[in-house]
Amino acid sequence: MRDEEEPAKTLIRVEGVGKTYQRGRERLQVLKDLSLNIREGAYEALMGPSGSGKSTLLNLIAGLDNPSEGRVLVDGTDLGAMGEGKRAAWRAANVGFIFQTYNLMPVLTALENVELPLLLTKLGKSERKRRAQTALKVVGLEDRASHRPDQLSGGQQQRVAIARAIVTDPKILPIVTDPRIVVADEPTGDLDRQSADEILELLEKLNTDFGKTILMVTHDPAAADRAQVIHQLDKGALASQAAPS
Repeated sequence: MRDEEEPAKTLIRVEGVGKTYQRGRERLQVLKDLSLNIREGAYEALMGPSGSGKSTLLNLIAGLDNPSEGRVLVDGTDLGAMGEGKRAAWRAANVGFIFQTYNLMPVLTALENVELPLLLTKLGKSERKRRAQTALKVVGLEDRASHRPDQLSGGQQQRVAIARAIVTDPKILPIVTDPRIVVADEPTGDLDRQSADEILELLEKLNTDFGKTILMVTHDPAAADRAQVIHQLDKGALASQAAPS
């Protein structure tokens, strides 16, 4: 882990970003002139009413979309300057995704779902399986490796999604890729309070034990309270920024 006395560098820079979508003849401005810095190793939350631009901003930082104006830089790399192929490779190497809907393949087992990102590497089948088993152990699901998503609870499915997000982490097992950033879009939205708290504890573990930079979109005040900083968005702009009370 980083020395506590060493100042953390800025990992993510959002500079004057705007995002506009064209729907027929209508132009819909979702983000406007938004600037934001996120340090390496931070755990930060994006909150705001529906339509405030939270998920759009998350997608821009994760390299899933390009801004209409301004720049998004991650560790000095301008994501908007990349072609789609290069940006896809960058996402695979740098970002772990956790979504409200889990996005698990229903016909695959938990182990096979976790193994999916490793199919993009040159690892052999036995090594991929070993790494996937280790990631499942980290999230406490090694005994559910052979279960399909429909045989798991919502909280267990979200744990599988988290294992998939970190399976390429060299702190778990050495590998060339390292998802430095974990983006979580409403990761507790469909879960009961107990399951939600378990997922939030796992996210804290990724942040404190594995040094992941966590950026989470949430409507849940209990989830946002786990973050170090809460950014409030309103009508596509940053309304406020504060530590949880």
